[in-house]
Amino acid sequence: MLRTDFSYDLPEDLIAQEPRERGRSRMMVVTPGDGPPRIEHDSFANFASRLSAGDVLVINDTRVIPARLFAQPKGAMKNPIEFLLTRERDPVTWETWCRPAKRVKPGDVVTFSDRLSAEVLEKEEGTVVIRFAGDMQEIEHLGIPPLPPYIAREQPRESDKESYQTVYAAARGAIAAPTAGLHFTQQILDDIAARGIEIVRITLHVGIGTFKPVKVDRIEEHRMDSERYDITAAAADQLNAAIAEKRPIVAVGTTSVRTLESAILAGDGCFVAGHGETSIFITPGFTFRAVDRLLTNFHLPESTLLMLVSAFAGIETIRNVYAEAIRARYLFYSYGDCMLITKQVLGV
Repeated sequence: MLRTDFSYDLPEDLIAQEPRERGRSRMMVVTPGDGPPRIEHDSFANFASRLSAGDVLVINDTRVIPARLFAQPKGAMKNPIEFLLTRERDPVTWETWCRPAKRVKPGDVVTFSDRLSAEVLEKEEGTVVIRFAGDMQEIEHLGIPPLPPYIAREQPRESDKESYQTVYAAARGAIAAPTAGLHFTQQILDDIAARGIEIVRITLHVGIGTFKPVKVDRIEEHRMDSERYDITAAAADQLNAAIAEKRPIVAVGTTSVRTLESAILAGDGCFVAGHGETSIFITPGFTFRAVDRLLTNFHLPESTLLMLVSAFAGIETIRNVYAEAIRARYLFYSYGDCMLITKQVLGV
């Protein structure tokens, strides 16, 4: 398939620039069928009523770190050097994107504050590896959330550290939020649990692999960067019980889908507790073995995320859905509205 098969034109004013009030976003409910999909317009406030007792709702509890750091300039240089932490090798060693990378070389020591510095260990095409020295808690104070570039900010906001974080975030390590989770409030989660719906926490630390643009013409030539995930023993037991009892699994976000489908493939049809790495690239033709329904935001043209939802619901269904979302003036991307999609029936 071609990258351009997943193109669409989006009016710029439909790109959400501000966080929504949690629980109040618009929600499109999509059910694929033999013909055009059935599309209903709803509010996320009614999400719990769209689920049934016995369903299993899977959330990604990764926590976004303030991954953009600025090193103090050296000598006569005026502008700071930006480091975006992209992948943790160990607690003090990180792969980064550096801008401008030409200003650093292996052996250099860069200073972030009087309590935190880092040595440049490696420099390869597109990646600079640094090893921190000092107080790692400084990252929480100095760093800023790595908001996507389509969210225009003249200056970083302290409030983004909260608004670009799910209410259930726990496991520190993501460089971007699993944005479908931004819609939830604790009250909505409590309402879901009160309806007899299991809530299962898994973790996938969102990294560059999720957002790296597809630059090749033929999508099968694209390679995803790997990301780390974790499934606890309790979560594995709940998920395996749902599979055995044929109870629907509802994934919150594409990161949950990638984790679940990676784990069930690795376990040959069952979930095994533990840590893993995934570079799975889900495109049309993929056979989903774990997920039955998906809550997700609206994604960028030609992105791996749009390819995943097209695999889940069908290419034509998603084309129709996005055209309707634009017509009805839904808001798109990280701070935008959402949709609840039922998996395409085989052969449709």
